[in-house]
Amino acid sequence: MPLALAFAEYGAGPPVVILHGLFGSSRNWTSVARSLAERNRVFTLDLRNHGASPWDDRMDYRVMAEDVAAFLAAQGLSRAALIGHSMGGKVAMVLALTAPEKVDRLVVVDIAPVPRQTTLDGYVEAMRALDLHDASRRGVVDELLRPAVPDDAVRLFLLQNLVPGPEGMRWRINLKAIGRNMPAIAGFPELPSGSVYRGKVLVVRGERSEYVRDKDFDVFRRRFPAFELVTVPGAGHWVHAERPEAFLAAVERFVAE
Repeated sequence: MPLALAFAEYGAGPPVVILHGLFGSSRNWTSVARSLAERNRVFTLDLRNHGASPWDDRMDYRVMAEDVAAFLAAQGLSRAALIGHSMGGKVAMVLALTAPEKVDRLVVVDIAPVPRQTTLDGYVEAMRALDLHDASRRGVVDELLRPAVPDDAVRLFLLQNLVPGPEGMRWRINLKAIGRNMPAIAGFPELPSGSVYRGKVLVVRGERSEYVRDKDFDVFRRRFPAFELVTVPGAGHWVHAERPEAFLAAVERFVAE
């Protein structure tokens, strides 16, 4: 059964649904949502096992796409534009390929519809290994996590999932389920060869990112024949956070077309 996803809503107009990446949440997209809400009704969702949404042992792209389809139905929306970053981009692509009638147009942010090797399971193991019972402040956990995650920006991103618990701090993401399903999250489901989305697709990649490579373009052409590409100069994987003005310029134009 699909899960009822937590969400925030902004503005009025044609519907736009934003899907965050792994370890993220709807809150990461607040500023983008508010900008788009000047002309659109924008929803930012917490995907399963993230943010305020329910937890579940299953976490493959088919069930996550079903969650989003159920969300659209619950909101009385027959179709909407989708914006998905990283894991959320794969969710959006799977929904577009399996239920194209529900997707008005698609923005895929720095991810390709292909399996990719990942080291993210190391983050899951490091986070699960921490004893948070005596940790009363985020700064304490920051220092505990530093040896395993030395990159300050990545560690700060992960620590956004830290919240006060009944005893010390706790993670608000389902690390156990995420760790168990990491092969599916890093992969992309096998779909019938005829699974094609012919609507408008914008792929936004960061110039410094390795998540969308030139060799991935053939897969995009097969699955999304109308896709167009924007490469944001100087941006890495978190394109929307690193170069927000360039990102919004591309997305606002595309959504308004």
